[in-house]
Amino acid sequence: MSDRQPFGALRDIRIIDLTQMLAGPYATMMLADQGAEVIKVEPPEGDVTRSAGPFQADDVHKILGGYFQSIDRNKHSVCLDLKTDPGRKAFLALVRDADAVVENFRAGVMDRLGLGYEVLREINPRLVYGTLRGFGDHRTGKSPYVDWPAYDVVAQAMGGVMAITGPNAATPTKVGPGIGDIVPGMMLGFGVLSAIHEARRSGVGQFVDVSMVDAILAVCERMIWQQSIQGLVAGPEGNHHPFLCPFGMFPASDGFITVAAHQDVFFDHLCREIGADVLMADPRFATPELRTKNRHALIGDLGVFTRRLTKADLTKRLGGLIPYGPVMNMADIESDPHFTIREMIVAVEHPGITPVKVAGVPIKMTRTPGGVHRRAPLLGEDNQAQLSRAGLSLAEIAEATRVVPRKRH
Repeated sequence: MSDRQPFGALRDIRIIDLTQMLAGPYATMMLADQGAEVIKVEPPEGDVTRSAGPFQADDVHKILGGYFQSIDRNKHSVCLDLKTDPGRKAFLALVRDADAVVENFRAGVMDRLGLGYEVLREINPRLVYGTLRGFGDHRTGKSPYVDWPAYDVVAQAMGGVMAITGPNAATPTKVGPGIGDIVPGMMLGFGVLSAIHEARRSGVGQFVDVSMVDAILAVCERMIWQQSIQGLVAGPEGNHHPFLCPFGMFPASDGFITVAAHQDVFFDHLCREIGADVLMADPRFATPELRTKNRHALIGDLGVFTRRLTKADLTKRLGGLIPYGPVMNMADIESDPHFTIREMIVAVEHPGITPVKVAGVPIKMTRTPGGVHRRAPLLGEDNQAQLSRAGLSLAEIAEATRVVPRKRH
């Protein structure tokens, strides 16, 4: 793997990345995966996810955790202490020819460092300044919670997704992956890219702000119009759809499968293939509307038939015939040819040990494809190259990247 050759549709874009943890780094990862040059500016101790692990059993150095490798691939690292004058000077030098600065600190952190948006745009008028916080920034609408810290679980709770997820109305449930971080990160990546496009047309940058809870609420769009049109406060629907049936998860003898067979033609195929012709003749299930009205009975009745067959049997009978998919865990996914052909599990080089596998790039392009071309950077690995390019002398680079001991309190 090498980053020497330019690649991707965004290869002429340069991002200064101050993000940490998951949400912000996911945004800049998406840009880096499509070829943007992303310079991750880290404090002397580095992003906390560097050392958070987990690590392979033979990794004695423990300098790149799996978490960090996954979302900080394709990036460069410059180590600066923004609490020092030399560190701030070096950062400003990087900003002068950047397309965007992206950060996800708590509100006011960059302003207190003297590096807020209003300062940076004086240096680079076309700069896009992207932020991601739990409840947004005062510049775009000051939330009463603007100073509250937030993580994935908070965004899921307050953004609404937890209230509509779970087996029943009494059990709101967190979604498995950290969508409270990842979805806002995706939206921030889109917002920053949109603003860069506009800045290249107008010559003027702007402030781009994503609130984690706003992003999650946007994903839950259905519950907003349900309340507006139906007067309904949506709750958990388990593993099925509130107004389409059958549309959800059903048991197999050795696991679970999913079907979306609410349309007449698909419902007929489903019933015939699993030996449930009796359900086709049941007047309660004669139309899509009746199937929805009587969905709880239909879900139970269909489960009796699907439970008699294995996932492999059901896949052979239903795969490609109706919207269908078995519930797959990571072992299933790794052995499935789809994900190999689509390059969705990618090995990245890891210093001193065997390569680490991370998720591939789901956005495929035919002429300017993105990809995973570089492992996550070591802390400060690109100090010399990036700061020299920004115009700093060797002495200035040494001063800017010098670790200043902190007083213990």
